[in-house]
Amino acid sequence: MMHKIKLIVYYLIITKLPNSRYGNIFRKIRNWYVCDILKIMQKDDGNFFEENVYIGNAKNISIGKHCHINENVFIQGATIGNFVMIAPNVAILNGTHKFDRVDVPMIMQGEEKELNPIIEDDVWIGRNAAVMPNIRIGRGSIIGAGAVVTKDVEPFSIMGGVPAKLIKKRR
Repeated sequence: MMHKIKLIVYYLIITKLPNSRYGNIFRKIRNWYVCDILKIMQKDDGNFFEENVYIGNAKNISIGKHCHINENVFIQGATIGNFVMIAPNVAILNGTHKFDRVDVPMIMQGEEKELNPIIEDDVWIGRNAAVMPNIRIGRGSIIGAGAVVTKDVEPFSIMGGVPAKLIKKRR
């Protein structure tokens, strides 16, 4: 019951606070709430957790330190490392609909859930990108704006497109 109350406060008040560009106090309040109350993010002065970030029930989310999560990000579930930058409007998914049978409408086949993507340290995910369930994005990688990540990403890769493909290696 207490967890639900914490989520209600998060969605009714904390997500509605203005962006941190309008005052550092808003960033500090949001960081305090997600780190100390919801316990989904490691405490660090370098954290940014902006407004309107969807975190579902907050039970399948773990975020490292010194991460920047921008506005309107949708995190269904994920394990996110340290020093990760997530641009606005990114979707990180951990569930999908079943669709194996053609004799039953897809909406009635149920869902596969809790296939958390893993985003390793020092990753940058560009605006409007989507990370599909059960994906690993390797350390030091960059995901281009608008990319849809459907397969694992090797460390230090720059990926772009739909579906995301290797553009080049960072080293």
